[in-house]
Amino acid sequence: MIRLANSGDIDAVTKSYEELLTYEESCGTSCNWQKGVYPTRETAVKGCAAQTLYVKYENEVLCASMILNHDQPEAYQTIDWLYPAPPDKVLVLHTLCIPPSSAGKGLGKEMTRFALDLAKKTGCTVMRLDTWAENRRAAGLYQSLGFRFAGSAEVMHQGVIPEEMIFFEYRLDPR
Repeated sequence: MIRLANSGDIDAVTKSYEELLTYEESCGTSCNWQKGVYPTRETAVKGCAAQTLYVKYENEVLCASMILNHDQPEAYQTIDWLYPAPPDKVLVLHTLCIPPSSAGKGLGKEMTRFALDLAKKTGCTVMRLDTWAENRRAAGLYQSLGFRFAGSAEVMHQGVIPEEMIFFEYRLDPR
């Protein structure tokens, strides 16, 4: 079951970020996140407090988390979106994290489908997201679920991580 996080989930979410970042330090990065910069415990605390952090557990072990909100960072304004919508009708997926110990089980697809369903249920007309241009696995996942590539932009993620981001969108029919 995927659910909103509560304060009791913060340690597990933080541990999953650390597991992923430690793995990527030793094996090469696919997300371009950096330990101590993003994502951090503060990311989880902020998402939990805003009731935008979602978690999934299997056998009492956190296996996935993500943040869903209407926040479109500045770079989103530079993209030529095909599906225009007011900000409150756009659900944005941020920080989808599957720690290596849970990878390969279809959790990215499950979490993204949950996000699409939530967007529809809450009356959103568009879902948007971004990922690092070199994160081919994530880009492939989103495209396999019907997301449309919308463009790219050079950004300073969290103000310190230079990267090329690619952006995707999905047109929704609200229920």
